[in-house]
Amino acid sequence: MFGRQVTIKLKPDKVTELIRISNSEVIAILRGQKGFRDETTLIATERAEAVTNSFWDTAADAEAYSRTGYPQVLTALASVIEGTPTVKTFDLASATFHGGVAGTLS
Repeated sequence: MFGRQVTIKLKPDKVTELIRISNSEVIAILRGQKGFRDETTLIATERAEAVTNSFWDTAADAEAYSRTGYPQVLTALASVIEGTPTVKTFDLASATFHGGVAGTLS
């Protein structure tokens, strides 16, 4: 499995709006992408920052999303983000999704 981590700086007082857009629009975009597995969003209200982690079957699936779905996500979130989000990618070493343990690195 493969992961993408996106760090977003939020505009003031936009946490509630971010959650609404994520639940109503972003998740639908992600679910429509080949190889999408799961997504988490962490919010630090005091820093006006959010970190999203998305999980993909392969690096190629995540890269395809980066070219096609991610621009749609940025458009959907334009009213709540400041600046350009930071994107990092990772190979998944371990996880406990859905009660099991997944690992791909040896």
